[in-house]
Amino acid sequence: MKIVSPVTVTFLMLVFLESFKLSFCGRNHNVTCIQSERQALLRFKQHLKDPSNRLSSWTKNGDCCRWDGIICSNVSGHLIELHLGSSRGTRKLGGKLNPALLDLNHLTYLDLSDNDFRQTEIPTWFWNMSSNLSYFNISRNQFQGNIPDLLTMTQPSVLIDLSCNNFTGSLPLLSSNVTAIDFSFNSLSGSMSHFLCHKLNEPMKLEILNLGHNLLSGKIPECWKKWSRLVGIKLCDNNFSGKIPGSMGALTLLQSLQVRNNSVVGEIPSSLRHCGELVTVDFGYNQLSGDIPGWIGERLPKLIILSLHSNKFTGTLPEELCALSYLQILDLAHNNLVSEIPSCINNLSAMNSGNNSDDKIFYRTSKGSFFEDILVVMKGRVVNYDTTLKLVKTMDLSDNNLSGEIPEEVTSLAGLQSLNFSHSHLVGRIPYNIGAMTSLECFDLSANNLSGEIPLTISDLSFLSHLNLSYNKFTGKIPTGTQLQSLNADSFYGTKLFGPPLSESSTDVRFGTGGVLKNREDQHQVDWFFLTVELGFLSGFFGTVFLLMLCKSGRLVHFQYVDETGHSLGRIIRKYIVK
Repeated sequence: MKIVSPVTVTFLMLVFLESFKLSFCGRNHNVTCIQSERQALLRFKQHLKDPSNRLSSWTKNGDCCRWDGIICSNVSGHLIELHLGSSRGTRKLGGKLNPALLDLNHLTYLDLSDNDFRQTEIPTWFWNMSSNLSYFNISRNQFQGNIPDLLTMTQPSVLIDLSCNNFTGSLPLLSSNVTAIDFSFNSLSGSMSHFLCHKLNEPMKLEILNLGHNLLSGKIPECWKKWSRLVGIKLCDNNFSGKIPGSMGALTLLQSLQVRNNSVVGEIPSSLRHCGELVTVDFGYNQLSGDIPGWIGERLPKLIILSLHSNKFTGTLPEELCALSYLQILDLAHNNLVSEIPSCINNLSAMNSGNNSDDKIFYRTSKGSFFEDILVVMKGRVVNYDTTLKLVKTMDLSDNNLSGEIPEEVTSLAGLQSLNFSHSHLVGRIPYNIGAMTSLECFDLSANNLSGEIPLTISDLSFLSHLNLSYNKFTGKIPTGTQLQSLNADSFYGTKLFGPPLSESSTDVRFGTGGVLKNREDQHQVDWFFLTVELGFLSGFFGTVFLLMLCKSGRLVHFQYVDETGHSLGRIIRKYIVK
């Protein structure tokens, strides 16, 4: 498994409408518990560990339809939903799964999520019982073993969430009635061909497919046409290879496509231009190559998140991307793009304004909605955003071969919180009106060839907490502003700037821990002046020692000379270094 990298999506949180019917305390006032179902629940309880006494209402003579976590049918009185998922502030259930659940013949909703069953292997009878469920959630436990084929799901629309467990083995075959699956954060392995290409002529109802954070490998197969109802696909953090299948272009309802952190190669298939509903595209941390297609800006107008981080893209930064008026996260860092930053960048209107009332990015399906989440590099740290993702606005074009000046139009992006143009070949000055970007918290221009003085308006960036202007050709005094003087001095190393947090003197020479690096090529260059001095010193020192070993009479004179001149020589060296 590869390391989790910046801007990776962790998992799609499934938040379905059914879950809002009941928090944990369900009450059914118009029906009475059926005796056989009450006895089954009591037997099930006997094998559970309940350290916080959550099931205290489950008593021998009680009405089970009024017990915590139980919902009965208002028509038949049968128990139809069992809500035993843990929530914040409640201690987790544990113990063993009792086959008494088999006596709940009308159960269609089972939630055992976020409990602690201590690496339990799920028994066969439990999987057989699940065939009657329309909602099956045992996520965030420690269940282990293989997942059997799930071909006998009898309900017309089924949600299955097995995420965050220790399941191993290959992917199971699915019933055509399954609407959403989340198998993420397990140790499932092997190819997905048998899973995806089974019964090619049988249309599937699946709308959400989350296989992220497993050990799956091989090529992503060309069998996507039968899955035409898909709204969200997540294949992140596996070991997939080969190309992105062109048949994905048949998924015209697709809103989220994430293949991050695999070993996918080739170009972005042109067939994806038919997926006009896409809101999120994350192909970061692969080996994709070729040009970034201009049609992304023309044919995918609803994009909010576009991440192509750490690939092998070449060519120019397409101006067509400026047409993406809903774009809030643009990450093209760590590629080989060679161009200037287009002046039309101010057309990214979602980055121009402040945050709206919606703080979530979510997609609606026939079973409800699911929320997007993503990892973003912010202030030098990788941060996970989910329920507040809609509030995040970032642009990262760092570590490319961009040239030219920073366009003045960038200062109109007043909603941006993070802007990173570092490690390229940009020249010229920082735009004078940089202070208009009032939402900026992180600003990185390090390792370019920028020059001139820092504009005084930068002091207007009251939210700025991470600034890096190091290793450029900036001159003059650092503008006075509370947030600038509170930053680390290494934010200004490798420049000719002075003033707090640096020394007041403009003649001080400041070196970072790795020396001055003006751009990426300098990391591999040798400073021959210092190397010559060091070699000369070593040659002279060891030559003198060798001669002294041969001539005893010279030793006393030499060391006396060193003792007399050492202090003055030290003063000279210290004075030179200070300058």
